[in-house]
Amino acid sequence: MSAISKIKQKPLLYPSAKIGKATLVQADCFEWLRAAAPESIHGVVTDPPYGVKEFDDDQLEKMVAGKGGIWRLPPSFDGNVRSPLPRFTALDAKDRERLSVFFNDWAQALLPALRPGAHVFIATNGFVAQLVYSALIAGGFEFRGQLIRLVRTMRGGDRPKNAETEFADVCSMPRACFEPWGVFRKAMPPKMTVADCLRTYQTGGLRRYQDGLPFEDVIDSERTPKAEREIAGHPSIKPQSILRLLVHAALPLGEGVVLDPFAGSGSTLAAAEAVGYKSIGIERQPSYFKMAEGAIRKLAQIRLPEIDARVNGPASRLALFGGK
Repeated sequence: MSAISKIKQKPLLYPSAKIGKATLVQADCFEWLRAAAPESIHGVVTDPPYGVKEFDDDQLEKMVAGKGGIWRLPPSFDGNVRSPLPRFTALDAKDRERLSVFFNDWAQALLPALRPGAHVFIATNGFVAQLVYSALIAGGFEFRGQLIRLVRTMRGGDRPKNAETEFADVCSMPRACFEPWGVFRKAMPPKMTVADCLRTYQTGGLRRYQDGLPFEDVIDSERTPKAEREIAGHPSIKPQSILRLLVHAALPLGEGVVLDPFAGSGSTLAAAEAVGYKSIGIERQPSYFKMAEGAIRKLAQIRLPEIDARVNGPASRLALFGGK
């Protein structure tokens, strides 16, 4: 029985779409995880609602209306309209506690669905990373390190609000030049080695690149290209160039299922399609589910020669998409 067929979700309750090897489900991930078969998922790559609050219905409505809320709406620069960014400094003590509880609960809901040794890559940011990491550790995960995505964003570096002229030589916080991703693992059974875990569960380690070099914890990246944002206009979409590397690493033997519990635009599932992996994405918002349904195949078909050679080998992209 395949890993996907073992997942005992209630299909009549959850709208879903099958796109290549990807399965996209419209559901609350907590509910879906409670229905998932134990030890049916081999790895997780996800970009969650960092501060939780920014994807509440009222905050999304404010973002769309241009009223901001927790979303910072940066001014245009050189004629380019910049994407909204969550204003994490707006989180008060109650919001931060809510974040900790959310990720602790999520960790406990996720653990039973994962195979022992399964890795979790979770995107975050420098402002709340310590809260997310602590919550996942308290929820039962092993902390295996931090991956650094080198990327210059538009977050931070601003002059004091409403006093820009008075304090022209001051920035309220550093300009962000990297994005941290937490790397976690579900504990292996006592005294089990990584080799034994690989033999038993197909998990426990990270997959090397196709040239034999090891997966590294610093990745030079870029902001999501315009072509990808035009395919899927999600405010937090990550580029295929990094997602394909992470997805590839998540299944050490190239076998199993990658899960994205916060699927958003479907970019993680698209990366799994490009790598040739099975994947499952859970998305609660109907509008994003619809967006992902139309975007996954298009994002997967974007050619990234250097990245694709690292994860698929030089000739595999042509084979994957029939030479197109």
